[in-house]
Amino acid sequence: MTSSVYMFLLISLILTSLTNGDAGLIQTTCKTTKYADLCVSILHSDPTSLNSDTKGLALILIRVATANATATSTFLSSQLLTTTNDTTLKTVLKECSHMYAFSGDALRASVQDFASESYDYAYMHVMAAADYPNACRNAFRRYPKLIYPQAIASREDELKHICDVVLGMTDHLGF
Repeated sequence: MTSSVYMFLLISLILTSLTNGDAGLIQTTCKTTKYADLCVSILHSDPTSLNSDTKGLALILIRVATANATATSTFLSSQLLTTTNDTTLKTVLKECSHMYAFSGDALRASVQDFASESYDYAYMHVMAAADYPNACRNAFRRYPKLIYPQAIASREDELKHICDVVLGMTDHLGF
């Protein structure tokens, strides 16, 4: 009977740890990143994160960053249609839209790198994804009469911060 009680407790403990997922892993992993609060917030909003390892957590963040880059590219494309007849502004918005599309492409490439455990290439692609928005900001700087819109600046910061979190996680994978 005593061994049955111990067996029951052991099984209960194992099942509890499995059903609770690894919320501790989220906290521990996010603490090692530059934007821990953002990391925790994003991962807690995704129910699959509780059943993920560190690589899986990074992939969830990449999915969020890709959605951000794609939405920003789409937003900028829509601004081309609703903007005044300022050809310079339209040219810059088009360039920005392309830069965010390239950012999304780089993030999608990083998913393939994660799948093959080529973490150095994944790191490079995520760094590129974070850097593409700089070309947008620089395009606005080339034309002193144009003001870099706060809506784009906010999206840029969010994308860069998510990429920074992924980079922090990638530092701890496979090295």
